[in-house]
Amino acid sequence: MKVNWMLKGALLAGLSVALGAFAAHGLEKHLETGLMTERQMHNFETAARYQMYHALGILLCALVLRGSTSRLLKAAPWLFATGILLFSGSLYLLSLRNVLGIANWHWLGPVTPLGGLCFLAGWVLLALGSISRKSSTQS
Repeated sequence: MKVNWMLKGALLAGLSVALGAFAAHGLEKHLETGLMTERQMHNFETAARYQMYHALGILLCALVLRGSTSRLLKAAPWLFATGILLFSGSLYLLSLRNVLGIANWHWLGPVTPLGGLCFLAGWVLLALGSISRKSSTQS
């Protein structure tokens, strides 16, 4: 099955913009009522920002992957997408846990760094795959 990374990256980038706007305009009332702290708002915005960075990374992968058979390059967007789910997803939920009534979901905390590791691994694979692709095209 061929994955359309251009489409997925564009959708994730658009969702990041929507979530950032939601933070700026829809969550302010929860700061005033005390259901959210400034720290939680900051974490939500961090999640949206990192989602955007890595959605752009997925779009970059979609461009680099055209005509490539590199397993390293093919794995990078999967790691970015998994990182978005784990890192940004857990931060969104942790930030909204009082609003959503899931304050006891403490297991989400350890999920966030796993997503960060996926982000790092994705960038490493993109770099290594680009190096091996460049050397194979120069031969």
